[in-house]
Amino acid sequence: MNVLITGGTRGIGRALVLKFAENKANKIVVFARNQQKLEQLKTECDDKFNNQIITQTIDFSESDIEEQLEKTFHQLNMHFHIVLNNAGLLINKPFKDTTLLDWNQSLSVNLLAPAFIIKNIVKLNKPEETCHVVNITSMGGVQGSVKFPGLSSYSASKAALVNLTECLAEEFKENNITMNSLALGAVQTEMLEEAFPGYKTNVTPTQMADFIHHFSRSYNELINGKVIPVSNSIP
Repeated sequence: MNVLITGGTRGIGRALVLKFAENKANKIVVFARNQQKLEQLKTECDDKFNNQIITQTIDFSESDIEEQLEKTFHQLNMHFHIVLNNAGLLINKPFKDTTLLDWNQSLSVNLLAPAFIIKNIVKLNKPEETCHVVNITSMGGVQGSVKFPGLSSYSASKAALVNLTECLAEEFKENNITMNSLALGAVQTEMLEEAFPGYKTNVTPTQMADFIHHFSRSYNELINGKVIPVSNSIP
């Protein structure tokens, strides 16, 4: 099984890479911006599971992200059975203090990069094989959920990703491609600390990764175009 995971060097993304790497039959491609952490992760997967993952250093906030992704996928030239758009950027700042740069970076990482990834995935798709795209969003991006001060650019960009998921699931439903969003609640990660300093939750990155792993592998034939809350607390 060919698996693409973005934001794979910390938190839930890192736990996902390790979970999929347990099965040596999985060919795993990981996108992240920290080259040193990517190399460490690659060595860990090789040492623990004898699984030589493929890594690509890429910063989704860069202005030429569309061209970078197109070049990367051209070089990879492979069909993906599972795509986990997990990378995210959280800016915790009062709305009145946000800048154009803040909004551009939030939208680039949280919306545009997943969109361009999906665009390339579709180009390389083999209709005779399945592809399940899982966009990792947030409860903050779900209409009607509790919202919090300081997270306007993050929540708005995640809400846009939720809507994109619904649109593309309909557009590509005849191509053997399914797309769903998992709107995550609080998980004890670096990002949670950035959003809510000092807040503690009983959900670990490994626990959430186990759920996402199972969902992405098992539910593509049953669920399509849905936004599924995965949360047991507020936030």
